Amino acid sequence: MSVNLERAVSANTRMGGHFVQGHVDTVAELIKREEDGEAVTLRLKPRDKQVMRYIVEKGYVTLDGASLTVTKENEEWFEIMLIAYTQSKIVTALKKEGEYINVEVDQIGKYVEKAVEGYFAQGTGGEITILEKMVERLVEAKLQKIEASVQQIG
Repeated sequence: MSVNLERAVSANTRMGGHFVQGHVDTVAELIKREEDGEAVTLRLKPRDKQVMRYIVEKGYVTLDGASLTVTKENEEWFEIMLIAYTQSKIVTALKKEGEYINVEVDQIGKYVEKAVEGYFAQGTGGEITILEKMVERLVEAKLQKIEASVQQIG
């Protein structure tokens, strides 16, 4: 098995992309490989479906150590597109359908999820009440618009 290795950035380095820690969250099967001119689109289906909640279109995912942008996703799979330059630099470009690729999801999503869960878990229930009131206000506003529309018709 081959993976991509990059030097770690220092604190004074300009940051771009996302933070890659090198921890494998799951593996994904390459279920579709589609060439389009010089570009290649890879569709991947993670073995652990739970990671899909961290994978969003235009977000980041690390495949075999290379940080890449997600171009499409649904509940079962996600896609990335490799331009010719990227294909020449990473081992993932050599993978064939049916092969597995190491996946590390974006850490920011994990941190946000943990913070939100902690906020609601540590609360006294007041947070839920606030959320319920927000939903009630939105529903009430929508109902008022519907009633106004019905009155105009009738």
